[in-house]
Amino acid sequence: MRIRPYAPGDLDALYDICLRTGDNGRDASNRFADPRLLGEVYAAPYAAHDPGLVSVLVTDDERVVGYVIGCRDTLAFEDWCEREWWPELRARHLLPDPADESPDAGLVRQIHDRSVEVRPWLVDPASHPAHLHIDLLPEAQGGGWGRRLVERLVDQLVALDVPGLHLGVGSENTGAIAFYERLGLAPLDGPDDALILGRYLPVRDGVGSTEGRAG
Repeated sequence: MRIRPYAPGDLDALYDICLRTGDNGRDASNRFADPRLLGEVYAAPYAAHDPGLVSVLVTDDERVVGYVIGCRDTLAFEDWCEREWWPELRARHLLPDPADESPDAGLVRQIHDRSVEVRPWLVDPASHPAHLHIDLLPEAQGGGWGRRLVERLVDQLVALDVPGLHLGVGSENTGAIAFYERLGLAPLDGPDDALILGRYLPVRDGVGSTEGRAG
């Protein structure tokens, strides 16, 4: 396997992997009526907004089996989505009936009301503005590729002078939590119903205090 930059032809693989890892790392294919909906929220907008911050893990025959995606500034990314991404999705996915509690309906509500999804998770936009998502199919797990993908993105963010990053993870996803902690992420203060991990990034000259920093 090897890691390479994202290419436009990888987009369908991003949708597929996002769905097949979308239930706390497990396959969510049987949970969603629309197989692309999860990727419309959690994968594709990153590739559209800043494809340079997307890297993919491929097999020897160029099959994509994992990816890391991210943005350097969460608020700027969400502003871009509000202008360029969500309007089309809102037109295609009308608000569901209030009684509809399906996973599809929940995602559509997130598309229409981003405040419930973004603002509670962004603990400190000045210190941890970036965020990331990483997803690997089972066949790509356990070989250190997840660490390499994250480190590749971290190197890119450092080169962009980004001071820190954050991410949200399900509190029951103990495997993912342990993985992120090994990468230097530590819990940040946040809403009671969410686990948010963060990490300060080094300055490019390697000089700078990390006193009081998480990670």
